[in-house]
Amino acid sequence: KALYVSRPQPLQFNHQVHADKAGLECSGCHELRADGRFSGIPGISNCAGCHTEAQGTTAAEKQLVKDYVTPNREIPWLVYSRQPINARFSHVNHVKTGKLACETCHGAHGKTTALRPYLQNRISGYSHAVDGAYLIRTSLKPGDGMKMSDCERCHQQRGVRTGCLSCHQ
Repeated sequence: KALYVSRPQPLQFNHQVHADKAGLECSGCHELRADGRFSGIPGISNCAGCHTEAQGTTAAEKQLVKDYVTPNREIPWLVYSRQPINARFSHVNHVKTGKLACETCHGAHGKTTALRPYLQNRISGYSHAVDGAYLIRTSLKPGDGMKMSDCERCHQQRGVRTGCLSCHQ
């Protein structure tokens, strides 16, 4: 993939262990604010609630505590789903009003045991997760891409009508 450069995440993260052992759901860490806006990637205070010291034996967890929790330093995550600056996305409209599960757009990301590499488009600067695995946008599975045509298709399938300014500034 000559169009993309692979960048590692600052540390590894196991979503599955947090779901299975800790019993967390996506909204336990990726929450909606009181005003309905999505809070985004959890801050270090969220992690520190459980991880003032290492709970397990992995190198990533030891690094989490040493490099981020103890010094109260935010983790500089590379965000797979960051959209172009001219687009806006309302999680509350999709999750609360539309009753969509996180997996509808993000696929099985919440069941993963390790983070995939962050593939950054050398031209646009956006993640491969936005572009998706396929240039031809047919037969996509949940989490295969987050391009405008993917959103339009989902809206069309559900009979949801919106105008350009619903998503664009």
